[in-house]
Amino acid sequence: MTSLGGIEVKLDEWGADAAYSGTQKCLSCVPGLSPISLSEAAVARVKSRKTPVSSWFLDLNLVMGYWGEGQTRAYHHTAPVNALYGLHEALVILEEEGLENSWKRHQDNHLALRAGLEALGLEFIVAEDFRLPQLNTVTIPDGVDEASVRKQLLNQYNLEIGAGLGVLAGKVWRIGLMGYASNPRNVLFCVNALESVLSGYNAHINKGVATEAVQKAYSQ
Repeated sequence: MTSLGGIEVKLDEWGADAAYSGTQKCLSCVPGLSPISLSEAAVARVKSRKTPVSSWFLDLNLVMGYWGEGQTRAYHHTAPVNALYGLHEALVILEEEGLENSWKRHQDNHLALRAGLEALGLEFIVAEDFRLPQLNTVTIPDGVDEASVRKQLLNQYNLEIGAGLGVLAGKVWRIGLMGYASNPRNVLFCVNALESVLSGYNAHINKGVATEAVQKAYSQ
């Protein structure tokens, strides 16, 4: 969901029959669109369906009528024209940067953020080999009211980080570095704001070392 434009996604090599993403993540486009990819096997499966689809809006046969030359189109929906223009412009910006350059930018900013957060004493919950550079999930220091920290970050610094979901609710923070927002300024701002707020809660963190760790990561 968060990967398109941020990391390499090898749909053919991985044998993925169907995948979807969101335009509001690493493409930095308006929300509301969901690019999808279907393999030839998935397309054949959809076309060979024996029973009718119960929902008009979820009928991929009708959507696929818009693809390719010589297709017979049936009215399916009113296209979100303004959003599509926004997506076009977002893809133009991505092309100008270069896809591989975008992947590297997201990775470099992730490594710098990781250096700063780990210098503070926060730990990632996902093993390094499986982390997404655009979505960083870290543990919350003991004794800290995570919701109060997020509220203070938002009110005082205009910085919003995500709460944990499901079984991780109240146990982790999710820090996004996606698209245009994945830049060194935001990395330093986030690390410094977290240090400031957590210091006010007397959290067990390492003070005065995070900024240097971030700058060192960028210099490597």
